[in-house]
Amino acid sequence: MEQVQDWLQQASDTALGWLSSPAALSQFALLILAYLIARMLARRFSPIIEKTLTPKPEATNIIARLRRFALQFLPLLLPLLAYALTAVGEGLTRATFGSGEVIAFGKRVFLFLAAVELVRKVLPPGFLKLMGRYVLLPVMALHALGFLDEATARLDAAQVNLGNIQFTALSLIRGLIAGSLLFWLGSWSNRQSAGYIKSQPDLRPATRELAIKASEVAIFGAAFLLLMSIMGIDLTAVAVLGGALGVGIGLGLQQIAANFVSGIILLLEGQTTVGDYVELDGGEKGTIIKMTARACILETFDGKWIVVPNEHFITTRVVNYSDQGSANRYEALFSVSYETDINLVPEIIERAVSKLPFVLQSPDGPDCELRGFGESSVDFAVEYWVAGIDDGKNKYGSPVLFAIWNALKEAGIEMPYPHRVVELRNAPAA
Repeated sequence: MEQVQDWLQQASDTALGWLSSPAALSQFALLILAYLIARMLARRFSPIIEKTLTPKPEATNIIARLRRFALQFLPLLLPLLAYALTAVGEGLTRATFGSGEVIAFGKRVFLFLAAVELVRKVLPPGFLKLMGRYVLLPVMALHALGFLDEATARLDAAQVNLGNIQFTALSLIRGLIAGSLLFWLGSWSNRQSAGYIKSQPDLRPATRELAIKASEVAIFGAAFLLLMSIMGIDLTAVAVLGGALGVGIGLGLQQIAANFVSGIILLLEGQTTVGDYVELDGGEKGTIIKMTARACILETFDGKWIVVPNEHFITTRVVNYSDQGSANRYEALFSVSYETDINLVPEIIERAVSKLPFVLQSPDGPDCELRGFGESSVDFAVEYWVAGIDDGKNKYGSPVLFAIWNALKEAGIEMPYPHRVVELRNAPAA
């Protein structure tokens, strides 16, 4: 509090000195003149710049996007022109009179006004506007008032101890600000690179996933190392930490390491990828909706998610029912009575199943086969091909069974049920 009072007293004395100085008053006049000229120039050139930078509405190429991006900074034209004209005036004033504190103060004020316009009209809502409001504007205000150097020196002199590591308060604040900006920039870069990689039609889905993960690791790894350098942390400590982490992986994190390596193998080989319907030895089955460095996420036909470690796809048997929309064969079982002329059944069933819109004729049409002679019925099965996966066992199976039932009923063929003969011994005489 005492320091703040000292600063206020210092500012008051400086202001009174300027008001009583003819040289200072002349510099105030130059500041007003610079602002008026800047306002006139901005009013004249803003429409020209806006017309030049505005692309056609239908343009989507990179030049058009860059022009739209540059157009967002048009509100900064007035304060930046005033800043530039004031800088020229400061040079002339110092060369003529040997002093220019007032006009230098005005220059810093115009720079602060440019920062205000940047936060108000340019920065998008969200993280950047938040950083501009609570970091950029306070720093620029201290700079405009001439207190930034003194505040920086005091923060740099304040020591913060974290165990055996010593930081200055300035390095911690700088690290927090730089870390926030770096990891925000890393997240933005990761989204942009992921979007670009996913838009490449020549890459297999597995290759795209691997490229996305590799770019993510590279971006955030570079951000972390740059942050360590900004904070003044010796990177040899990071190397020691990496060695300790390697020992930890070797001793206690074998499963995590195995899953990570298995994930890389899966992405490189491409035997299973996002969109495939798979069944594992453990009974887990579903469509792969996401592949991460540690596990694959399967979605069952009823919407449940199953997280399966990547190692299971390498060390156990995996049945992959799909290959980007290839055809799959299924069968439906049914039975008929022994009184039926079974020679008529295949043609009736194959014709009925062929009429279903999802049944394919290639690579083969429906095929009705005699499977055996049961205790109460003659057993058949019809095999059919479809373009897709019956992930719920009812997507295609139910319509096929309905078609079989209706075809047999129309042909007058009975579908039997078991019969039992019960013999009663030592029954009392009637």
